[in-house]
Amino acid sequence: MTDSTTVFNFAGLSPDTVLDALDSVGLYGDGRLLALNSYENRVYQVGMEEGPPLVAKFYRPQRWSDEAILEEHAFVNELVGQEIPVVPAMQLSNGRSLQEFQGFRFAAFTRHGGRAPELDNPDTLEWLGRFIGRIHAVGMQRPFAYRPALNIATFGEEPRDYLLANDFIPMDVLSSYKSTVDLALDGVRRCFDRAGDIRQLRLHGDCHVGNVLWTDAGPHFVDFDDSRSGPAIQDLWMLLSGERGEMVRQLSDLLAGYESFCEFEQRELYLIEALRTLRLIHYSAWLARRWEDPAFPQAFPWFNTQRYWQDRILELREQIALMDEPPLWPL
Repeated sequence: MTDSTTVFNFAGLSPDTVLDALDSVGLYGDGRLLALNSYENRVYQVGMEEGPPLVAKFYRPQRWSDEAILEEHAFVNELVGQEIPVVPAMQLSNGRSLQEFQGFRFAAFTRHGGRAPELDNPDTLEWLGRFIGRIHAVGMQRPFAYRPALNIATFGEEPRDYLLANDFIPMDVLSSYKSTVDLALDGVRRCFDRAGDIRQLRLHGDCHVGNVLWTDAGPHFVDFDDSRSGPAIQDLWMLLSGERGEMVRQLSDLLAGYESFCEFEQRELYLIEALRTLRLIHYSAWLARRWEDPAFPQAFPWFNTQRYWQDRILELREQIALMDEPPLWPL
């Protein structure tokens, strides 16, 4: 279960504490505080006495070590150094990007507006592909030392074991869920076997449409909090949607931009449905681990119901079939 210290710490993060934390590093708010949509961490837009609003992120206790958070910050700064449009943590007057106040760890960011990219536009997809290729060209230059890898063990087997060891799945569907998730993981292993030895590199890790903001100048990428090592296709497949033919066209547009800056190993296409399956398993375990955080039952009231787990069983069965189909190939 979730550590009670985690819940207590976030419960004590009052608006006054947020403002006092920023004051402690010379960022003086004017009292305007807007909670932004984030469940893993606590993120606020803060009006400042001087200058535009800032974004303050308070990290979930006990999730990442200081070293892992700083490694994320360093990776984003590498991308900034290559003029890739990302949003780095601010280096403040004390020379640090990761701050601490009364047991809370936090970082400040400049606020960047934008809209969701139009993924039905081929030019938009090619533009996104170019920047993801540039991110990966930097990501392959050195490995992470403190941040974990995205693989079958971390995103499949360990989350499955956590769910089965705790009382989240109703008894009348437990056996069915266990047999189905085991079959799904067998399918994932077959996909990885077909792909062979795949290059691992530093990734955004959670590159879905909600983490890409679009302006007239193009995209910028936000929230590298889930940055991990893994296969390049992890940062591409979540931008695909619709029927198979649509996804083939979208993939072709993405790769047209991507391969301008970074070589893509087409064997990784065997991993698309496998990675989708791992994300589904990991997501259920993520909700379970956070269930003692009061924000989660309020936001996800359908979790931990019989209907929820019946739907997950059907979802995984669909994935088992999809993983045995031929992979997508670009036009």
